[in-house]
Amino acid sequence: MSEKRCRIVFDGALQTGVDITTAKLNLAQLFKCDVAAIEHLFSGEPVALKRDLSEAAAQTYLDALSKTGIQARIEAEPAVELDLSEVSPVSAASAVTPEQSPYAPPRAPADETLPEFSQLKLFSVQGRIGRLRYIAWTLVTTLIIGAVTSLLGLSLWFNDQLILAGIVFVGAVLVYLYVYVTISVQRLHDLGWSGWLCFLHLVPLLDTLLLIVQMAVPGNATANRYGAPPPPNSVAVKVLCALWLAMIAVFFVSAVTGDLGTLIEEQQSAFSLDHEPADTVDTAPADDPAPVAPPPVDYEHE
Repeated sequence: MSEKRCRIVFDGALQTGVDITTAKLNLAQLFKCDVAAIEHLFSGEPVALKRDLSEAAAQTYLDALSKTGIQARIEAEPAVELDLSEVSPVSAASAVTPEQSPYAPPRAPADETLPEFSQLKLFSVQGRIGRLRYIAWTLVTTLIIGAVTSLLGLSLWFNDQLILAGIVFVGAVLVYLYVYVTISVQRLHDLGWSGWLCFLHLVPLLDTLLLIVQMAVPGNATANRYGAPPPPNSVAVKVLCALWLAMIAVFFVSAVTGDLGTLIEEQQSAFSLDHEPADTVDTAPADDPAPVAPPPVDYEHE
């Protein structure tokens, strides 16, 4: 009795929580081909990814495919029985072309491709943004949250509604933190890194280092496991980025200049103290008369 043979079948189903773009990228990496070559696998029709496998080999293939995020299954390979009485000549017109063969490599139409750029999602941890857009969005959110908080807080404060002013302030801070986290996660995705690295902003020194990396290091030029690259930067993004960098430069120069001025004043003060005379002579005011000595006494005459 011959060994039971199996095949791997896929009909486009994905595992829970897996994005179709991520699944396509993972499959393309597994099969070492372009993403366009596996597009037709997601048409919804059952497709045999691998045939004529033993049960052990089929399970190995299934485990590898499961890591890409798709839901494939193992099916028994139908037995083949040959009957010479049913053999008939085949005309050239009805011959199976290589494109119709089930054993042919995957092919995809030229018009079925992934989007060139990903969608921008400000309030989501999915997607990617570049370094210039990261800087620009950080500036905009900071200015908006700061302005709204200041106006509402001052109006409520002068109306003696201190509790409501505190609630508004806390709410604005939470909104800003949420938006900043989403922006930071998308920037990490653009670098091909996990968004969980955003928690390094809570660690001193590492926070500064991560911020420099997010603002300076360019992202992946092509699609990665987090999706297609972000769209090109608009003129507004470039202008806002330039303004933000200019503000940072002004603050830095002001801080350095202020510290340098303070240091110079301290050095001048210390220099003047070191060169003051050690002994001082007390002199009487010029207007006071000098004390008159008493006349000498002649004791012999007396």
